[in-house]
Amino acid sequence: MTIKKIVLANPRGFCAGVDRAIEIVEKALEILPAPIYVFHEIVHNRHVVNRLSRNGTIFVNDLNEVPDGSICIYSAHGVSPEIRNLAQAKQLKVIDATCPLVTKVHLEAIRFTKEGYSLILIGHPGHEEVDGTMGEAPMKLVSSVEDVKTLEVSNPEKLIYLTQTTLSLDDTNQIVEALKVRFPHLETPPKEDICYATQNRQNSVKEIAGQVDLMLVVGSSNSSNSQRLKEAAQGLGVPSYLINDEKEIDKNWLENINVVGVTAGASAPEEIVQRVVDHLRSEKDIEVEGLELEDENIQFVLPRELIQLKNP
Repeated sequence: MTIKKIVLANPRGFCAGVDRAIEIVEKALEILPAPIYVFHEIVHNRHVVNRLSRNGTIFVNDLNEVPDGSICIYSAHGVSPEIRNLAQAKQLKVIDATCPLVTKVHLEAIRFTKEGYSLILIGHPGHEEVDGTMGEAPMKLVSSVEDVKTLEVSNPEKLIYLTQTTLSLDDTNQIVEALKVRFPHLETPPKEDICYATQNRQNSVKEIAGQVDLMLVVGSSNSSNSQRLKEAAQGLGVPSYLINDEKEIDKNWLENINVVGVTAGASAPEEIVQRVVDHLRSEKDIEVEGLELEDENIQFVLPRELIQLKNP
């Protein structure tokens, strides 16, 4: 290896919504009787899910796998009204770990529908967050500029768009511009739907991209925001790889590389980032810039139902 320097992006790793979701599961394991079921992965990270599974959490992708009357936690990505209705029919004791910023988009969908708007959702088909949001109200999904060309809406005169919270800022802006050309009356939501953490992490990658020869993004392949970090670096001409941990680093990537950038998706633990750094420094003492993790000073309160289930 020819590495002389490692540059860590700041901020990186866990966001407030992920911190909250993981804490909800951990506290449920402490104070409530086992087993604890979680509908979908609590966050999209293999290490987090595996650790919680070892501690007694059962992750399911079908709510019918959860026995009637059991404790069930909704993941940070949110669920549709259909899932909530099924949980009620099964008399599940539900704890909602949906990120408050995802809930905001759900509430916007409900509100704008009541106000007579046609809705467009910009997002990735099949993502749990998109499935949950689309269950709240009738809306059309677009995921690319190409989708816009064939899009038909019921009321182009009163039209507004919403977005998945973990999208690429640049790609989303391109889609919005294409939508505005096709639908001149399109309105913008009062507040940005792409979350602060997604924006901050993409901007931090862009800030260091000019300083590095290679970018390593710590995160799982099913993590939308981690994929967008990789794409942000690639879009600036920097070779970029998404890795679960240090074991997935290919030595061939590092040939003739002097400066390596490292970042992490919003659901990736900082301990894995440090393992990646230690692995890169294993052969010699390499300068590391940005080792101290910046605090974004945002916290979300835990759901009341967690305490209510503890003290019925």
